[in-house]
Amino acid sequence: MAAKTSIVRDTEFKKYAENVKPDTKNRVNLRGIRVPEGVIFHIYRNRSGQIVLDPQVTVPAAEAWLFNNTEALGSVRRGLIQAKQGKVTRVKLEEL
Repeated sequence: MAAKTSIVRDTEFKKYAENVKPDTKNRVNLRGIRVPEGVIFHIYRNRSGQIVLDPQVTVPAAEAWLFNNTEALGSVRRGLIQAKQGKVTRVKLEEL
C-alpha cells in the first residue's frame, strides 16, 4: 500500500467565482483561470463534497527513469542549484 500523502500543498486559496452552477452536462466553467498548455488534472472529492483539481504533467517514457533513480535525480537537482548560483564551467564541445 502506498504511503498516504496530502494533495493539498498550499492552504491559501483565492476565491475566483461565487454561485457557479454546472451546465446541463454537469460541467463547471473555470473562466478566469489560466491553465498552462499540457496540464491535465487529477480530480479529488471529499465527503463534504469539496473538489480539488490537482494539476499534472506527463513525462515521456524515455525520461521516466530519472524520476525512479533517486541518485541521478539528486545529481540533476544539485546541478540546477549550482547553475542558478553561477557555479558553471564553459566547455568546448570539440574537446569532449
